[in-house]
Amino acid sequence: MPRSPQPHIESLTAEAGESHAGLRLDRFLSESLPQLSRTRVQALIKDGRVASGGATIEDVTYRVKPGERFEITVPAAAETALKPEAIPLNVVYEDDALIVIDKPAGLVVHPGAGQPAGTLVNALIAHCGKSLSGIGGVARPGIVHRLDKDTSGLMVVAKTDQAHRGLAAQFADHGRTGELERGYLALVWGVPRKPHGRVDAPVGRHPTSRTKMAVLPEDKGRRAVTSWRVVETYGRSKNGAVASLLACRLETGRTHQVRVHLAHIGHPLIGDSLYGSGFKSKLKKLPQGAQATLAKLNRQALHAERLAFLHPVTGTLLEFNSPLPDDLAEIVHTLAEL
Repeated sequence: MPRSPQPHIESLTAEAGESHAGLRLDRFLSESLPQLSRTRVQALIKDGRVASGGATIEDVTYRVKPGERFEITVPAAAETALKPEAIPLNVVYEDDALIVIDKPAGLVVHPGAGQPAGTLVNALIAHCGKSLSGIGGVARPGIVHRLDKDTSGLMVVAKTDQAHRGLAAQFADHGRTGELERGYLALVWGVPRKPHGRVDAPVGRHPTSRTKMAVLPEDKGRRAVTSWRVVETYGRSKNGAVASLLACRLETGRTHQVRVHLAHIGHPLIGDSLYGSGFKSKLKKLPQGAQATLAKLNRQALHAERLAFLHPVTGTLLEFNSPLPDDLAEIVHTLAEL
């Protein structure tokens, strides 16, 4: 009896034209087959799954010749070692290529040494099920950007190689030449002297504390730019207004960028124990009721309230906005009554 075809095996072909002459094979295939990332293509070549004229090609640097036709055998994505967990998700938008969620504060994005389970990735594996494609050959969600554990708000996650590749390119560009926009609402101590501003200060690992980031000299940090404007100011004291609500826009995407930059200009986030020293002394300047409300906040007052990007498959501009979550809305209400 003839052997049954292996399940879930996909066969793809790509033919080189005159304009492709001399291109590396991995580059040619990844550009010709946008559903596959270049990393995925390289792995397939090295695994002996690319052939031309009946001959297997295992050299990723092989130079393509016009008229060559390549056959690529793509196996099913390997099962991830991460376990699905039925963690509720606030899904804002979803299609076959991507999913946009409104992440609550307290949810870690990806498993790590200190958080092996109970993460957004575990929840996504459970939620997406069989619709999840093989990013890099492994069935797992494509995380193209992150939010800190205690930062709430909008995140987009890729479900296919093609979406992962397209989204990653937009986030790497940080909206300099495209439609990507990442906006945050931040509750900070004090009021900036100007109604708006721009922090252009390199960020890198803190020289003495490995859990922190810091503004560093240009030769030691990576360029980081945050634009901000004052939305509201709250309360009065002998030293001026107590707090402000700022709208921030990222022009780069460094770890803890907004938190570090706002602390750098003297207006740390309310509730930020890592970058906002003197929280208790600031609380003492407030009325008793306000002290009690702010003392309940167990995270930095930062919310990713806006996300806009081009759909990596259709090219459609997608725009999403998220209101302040209840804990931060309660802080705003309390501050507004000062």
